[in-house]
Amino acid sequence: MTSSAFDVAILGAGPVGRVLALMLARVAPDPARIALLAGSAPVPATPAAAVPAADPRVLAMNHGSRVLLESLHAWPERSADIRNIHVSQRGRLGRTLIQNTDFGVPQLGSVVAYSGLHAKLDECVTACGVTVLSGPPALIGRQDAEGVRIQQGDAALLCQVAVQSDGAGAADVRRDYDQHAVLTTAHATLPRRGWAWERFTSEGPLALLPHPQTPDAYSVVWCSAPDRAAELAALDNAAFSRALSEAFGERLGRLSSQAPRHVFPLALAARRAQVHGRVAAIGNAAQTLHPVAGQGLNLGLRDAARLAQTLAGWLARPASNPGAALAEFAQARHVDRFITAGLTDLMPRVFSTGLAPVEHACGLALLGMDLASPLRAPLAQHLLQGFRA
Repeated sequence: MTSSAFDVAILGAGPVGRVLALMLARVAPDPARIALLAGSAPVPATPAAAVPAADPRVLAMNHGSRVLLESLHAWPERSADIRNIHVSQRGRLGRTLIQNTDFGVPQLGSVVAYSGLHAKLDECVTACGVTVLSGPPALIGRQDAEGVRIQQGDAALLCQVAVQSDGAGAADVRRDYDQHAVLTTAHATLPRRGWAWERFTSEGPLALLPHPQTPDAYSVVWCSAPDRAAELAALDNAAFSRALSEAFGERLGRLSSQAPRHVFPLALAARRAQVHGRVAAIGNAAQTLHPVAGQGLNLGLRDAARLAQTLAGWLARPASNPGAALAEFAQARHVDRFITAGLTDLMPRVFSTGLAPVEHACGLALLGMDLASPLRAPLAQHLLQGFRA
């Protein structure tokens, strides 16, 4: 059995864990004392996620996340800009349009391939000087005044601060949406570059995002009841394309999908507290959200950025107690987590009640936001960069 000591150990080498490692490497006197445990994710988000290069997902990154990744030189080579976000409700009055010109930014966000982002982050982590430890999933053991003990296979680690960044969040707060998401890619006969679409249906949200690899293609996230999702996934390409075009409408012409379809269940799972002693949880280890509005990874990156900021001063004296820095981190992240989780929890439920008065009220709310920029500004600002304390 081997034994090592580190200032910070990050359990999980997904995008959030890698971004935290890069940020800590910039402020740590000795980056080698930051350990990134690359084999730590116990359950991939999708079956394909076990092999990052083969992961079919695309990720919606808001403006704030792009600025962060560019500052770390970790922005992937290929991306598709989002300059306009169109929000509507099928069969009901009302829509709203959020545009980059409202905020004087080049884009509201961008879409990147998971595989491309993972490869770029891997390249940056390799060059930054942190210690990368590959192996079986790591387990956090007891913690005391000396630090936190971690077991990864035959290796025993002692660290002053442990950060869980991968895997499902603890179920202190949990909601099963009784929805599954169907992921696929579709081509449009009338594509509109720079546009993303969030369409609320009685089954659940339907999102089309510009694909980073093909100009006329869109990444589709179609949320519906589990039986309906299974039915959609089992359709042949022609039948699925017809169903998708009917649900989305004619704004992009005819939609045609020839790509494989992947299905996964949707639920909210969150920890009430992000810090327990010397252990902090960020990203999916702290909260998993409904994919509406694409907020999950963006929230996790804000977790990582704030934790790196609050640990920077402590890393100059890592023998001191990190409790004050971790408490500051938890306090700073409370409002953003509450607002983002609440927003992504409310929207898919309120728009799919099946109650005409509620859905008409939602339509009027969308119309009001479209007509009055002060009404849509708070939502747009949150989608742009989240709440930053």
